[in-house]
Amino acid sequence: MRENVTEELKQIQPEDESKRKMLDILRRFHLEEEMESDESMLSEELIQKAISGDEIKLEDLSDDEIKRFRQALASGELSKMIEPWTPWWKNPSAKSISLSHDGSQLIRQISTDDTTLSDPMTASESIINEIPEGPEYPLPSLKQLTRAEPSPLLTVHLVDILYSYCFTLRLYNGDWQSDPLGASTVALSMSKVMGDGAKPETVSEALTTCIEETCSPAYRHTGGFRFAIGLVDDIVTILSLGGNAVVCALCDFHRLIQAGESILKEDKVGETEKARSFKKLHAAGRKLFFMTCWAHEQPTEAWPSLARIVEVQKAAFEELDSGSGLRKAGRKNNPQSKVLIEEV
Repeated sequence: MRENVTEELKQIQPEDESKRKMLDILRRFHLEEEMESDESMLSEELIQKAISGDEIKLEDLSDDEIKRFRQALASGELSKMIEPWTPWWKNPSAKSISLSHDGSQLIRQISTDDTTLSDPMTASESIINEIPEGPEYPLPSLKQLTRAEPSPLLTVHLVDILYSYCFTLRLYNGDWQSDPLGASTVALSMSKVMGDGAKPETVSEALTTCIEETCSPAYRHTGGFRFAIGLVDDIVTILSLGGNAVVCALCDFHRLIQAGESILKEDKVGETEKARSFKKLHAAGRKLFFMTCWAHEQPTEAWPSLARIVEVQKAAFEELDSGSGLRKAGRKNNPQSKVLIEEV
């Protein structure tokens, strides 16, 4: 079986990227399995079906194969076959993102090949490996959007939003396009600012709430506290890249939410539930657009300062000895809690 898969890999054309990836997954899976067991998880018939490009459904598996598949899924064994995604903000080119003075994208990627655009796998690959595009059109000024002065707490809210963005992208291994509605639902559950209309007043409070959600039973499988600390590092990286990177991140997040809205329109769910979810997604989209316009108008020196606050807060969190201590940190309504950082 290993020889068959290896031979098939040699015959694949370079442009057949999706098929090559599937065969590579199968090859690695069976190489690892041969080292652990003489038995294959899938029958030879199903392996050949996968190699030929046919879809394999759960009902195609035998009872024993379903049992072993679920065991591998629960143990995390299947995650070994997924190539870890490198976030765009770790890409060296992210250090030189340029936008026009009005915030719009200076250079947009276009393709004259309609077949490339129509292939969802090709489009997905190009998107997750590139720096997300900035605004397609000039951003309006804040004075055009509201007569009131922007809240000074928007910097705190931005931390919550960026945490949710990084969490969602890492959870989906960079490929949120594979499930826009699911990704947007996850994003709103993680961001209390967008999902629940929360208004945290300190970076400590905002991060504490996000980390608590990451360590909750719903998302504990992602890696818990260590994974959460890594996400805080992601926030620091994006902020350190400057305003253009922040604007691109918010635009990408906005596109994610809009994609979720589009899918929801076609989803056959109860009208009441559908209307409630659509309202939340629409409100989140408006919030993200406002935040994008706000971020565009912030002075250059604002970003390294905010990055430093988040970085120091991360260090403070790492000093906490237990989850119970974390839950107390940053809660303004808890008289026993102490603010870990005084923001000025």
